[in-house]
Amino acid sequence: MWFVFALGSSIFAALTSILAKIGIDGVNSTLATAIRTAVVLVMSWGMVFLTNTQGGIGEISQRSWLFLVLSGLATGASWLCYYKALQIGNVAKVVPIDKLSVVITMVLAAAILHEQFTAKSIFGCGLIAVGTLLMVL
Repeated sequence: MWFVFALGSSIFAALTSILAKIGIDGVNSTLATAIRTAVVLVMSWGMVFLTNTQGGIGEISQRSWLFLVLSGLATGASWLCYYKALQIGNVAKVVPIDKLSVVITMVLAAAILHEQFTAKSIFGCGLIAVGTLLMVL
């Protein structure tokens, strides 16, 4: 099932880029990010209440709160940068650079989480990096 959700994520991420590029025309990128964030906030809390999982808030540890807040700050910074890049650049160049996050994530996963990678996954990561360079240069 994880594959279905991951594929859905990539499809919606692609739509996000195209819809954002169209919608940001003539709109300040920071304001556009705030609007997008408000929609995501309403949608996320709607899902929490729809699935009746709001009771789990009290069970979240301080450590989890800290890292979820830090993750939220990283997401906000990412979205602000992404929308500004979309506003001033071509979507066909911005998106591949944004997807370098795959390579950066693997490096961080090895360094911080001590995750192990196979030769195949390292080779694939290298292909992503090279492919990104080919797409934007």
